[in-house]
Amino acid sequence: MNNDSLVDLDELEQQLRETQTSIAYDTKEYVVEVMVTRFEKGFFYIPEYQRKFVWEIDRQSKFIESVIMGLPIPFLFGVQDTEGKTEILDGAQRMNTLREFALNRLVLKNLQRLDLLNGLSFSDLPASQQIKFNDRSMRMVILPETVSKQSRLDMFERINTGSEDLKKAEIRKGSFSGPFYDFVCALAEDEQFNKLCPVSHKAAKRGEREELILRFFAYSKNYLDFKHSVFNFLDDYLRDANKEVFDKKQLKNDFRAMLNYVENNLPNGFRKSAKSNTTPRVRFESIAIGINLALKSQPTLTNKGDGFIHTNEFNTHVTSHASNSGPRLRGRIEYVRDWLLGA
Repeated sequence: MNNDSLVDLDELEQQLRETQTSIAYDTKEYVVEVMVTRFEKGFFYIPEYQRKFVWEIDRQSKFIESVIMGLPIPFLFGVQDTEGKTEILDGAQRMNTLREFALNRLVLKNLQRLDLLNGLSFSDLPASQQIKFNDRSMRMVILPETVSKQSRLDMFERINTGSEDLKKAEIRKGSFSGPFYDFVCALAEDEQFNKLCPVSHKAAKRGEREELILRFFAYSKNYLDFKHSVFNFLDDYLRDANKEVFDKKQLKNDFRAMLNYVENNLPNGFRKSAKSNTTPRVRFESIAIGINLALKSQPTLTNKGDGFIHTNEFNTHVTSHASNSGPRLRGRIEYVRDWLLGA
């Protein structure tokens, strides 16, 4: 190895010193009854940037079974705020599940090991088992209030990146909260958008609507720069957009104009058919961004119909392999744009 290829050790040392932080923390142990009570009273709370309650009943039941059996439960992570309350950084699903069961709102199902618990709620347990459940203890790492919001978001991303069932959209939601993402989340509640672009209940809770809208803005602006990694591309765009001053009115107008065109020209919206209740991402990208680019080129564009979605070429673009490659992305977007412009 020659000297030119060696890392400058002084620069490396400086970079490490700048990024390494010493964060004080406290480890506390709570019994379930105390955790649920504190959660109910708001002393423990889940921040807005965290994901919604998405565990299915089977997953909740499995967790409760583990607690009843006395199995070790992974640490929860929290951050104490200025009021002395604790923001749950990691463990929202476990906390929610404990509360649902303790308040008799969860009926256990599909358990294999303790199958006699199936069909039972907390109040159905023998009194002795109710006491034992409430006395089960769990540990929580609590960080001090001096930890910055950005550090909290960084921790959320790093803690959850390895989770198989935490989708990339959820990690992004937790890691990149800010003014632009708040704008995206507000648009995700738009009635017209939800009517034209259906997603499953489970996908919606996982942040699919926000994901599609983020793709709309990111690709509309930078699709020519896209290479291959959608995750990194969207992260970079969102990180920059949160820092910059953006024209909310103009972006909202672009979004609305695109939706209006879809509503007036595509009977099924972004669906494959009238009976579909989901929207494939590649189909949304092709239609939404293609229409947006066409409208920017020709604002008076109207009544072109939906002929393009019935062509073999369009179907090839939205069903072909390597859908996340740069050429494929550009191909499906520009096909719709050029068809509408008569190119």
